[in-house]
Amino acid sequence: MADAHGEVKHNYHLVHASVWPLTGSVGAFLLTLGAVMSWHDMGDWLWPIGAILTLLTMALWWMDVVKESHGGDHTPVVQLGLRYGMVLFIASEVMFFVAWFWAYFNAALYPTEFIGSQWPPEGIQTFDPWHLPFINTLILLLSGTTVTWAHHALIEGDRKGLKNGLWCTVILGVCFTALQAYEYSHAAYGFTDGIYASTFYMATGFHGFHVLVGTIFLTVCLIRAHRGHFRPEKHFGFEAAAWYWHFVDVVWIFLFFCIYVGSGYTGAH
Repeated sequence: MADAHGEVKHNYHLVHASVWPLTGSVGAFLLTLGAVMSWHDMGDWLWPIGAILTLLTMALWWMDVVKESHGGDHTPVVQLGLRYGMVLFIASEVMFFVAWFWAYFNAALYPTEFIGSQWPPEGIQTFDPWHLPFINTLILLLSGTTVTWAHHALIEGDRKGLKNGLWCTVILGVCFTALQAYEYSHAAYGFTDGIYASTFYMATGFHGFHVLVGTIFLTVCLIRAHRGHFRPEKHFGFEAAAWYWHFVDVVWIFLFFCIYVGSGYTGAH
């Protein structure tokens, strides 16, 4: 359909020309190249430039997305596309964790002679799962309830409940990260100390990174909530953050039972 001036009417949002894909690509390239150079002792100056450029691009690009939403460009059809995109993004992240779990179970279920035909390998002192890991499990489960509280408060138009729920969730996310850092500092093994250490740090560390990203995601939502951005009928920015946080919660449950509990407790920490 077209109006009297010949302009085509449709429900899709055609974005304007943007420099952010270019700056994001350059930033990612410099970050990757700089990291490789750093690993080979060729200098540590390049990757911080790439990291800053990448983070700056992300912040400014997502600010543009928020402005598009407030400008009325996110029609129901566009919102549906955003939902599909978030679902596919989380699915791709699930595949990352499938790889880490695959590596862990491949070594755990079929321990080779190289590691003494036992799991965990001899000399590895694992963490007591019912100490710090269990506390972190409770923290994440509680954070899942507080973000749900915030979501329901938003739907019901309770702005105070939305803000309080988000505050609690962000604080719990920070507590989780702090406790995991404390746990790592007291580990009896390093990343390169065999297959158990490598798979443990890759799985739990990658999850910890997701907790950090989710905490930042929810912090942005908290700032936007204080500015009155979300409405009961339109709040996908917050909904996407809640989906992501619940995904982080579920992955941790698998990590806790498979890696912490499943490995057994072999040493005091």
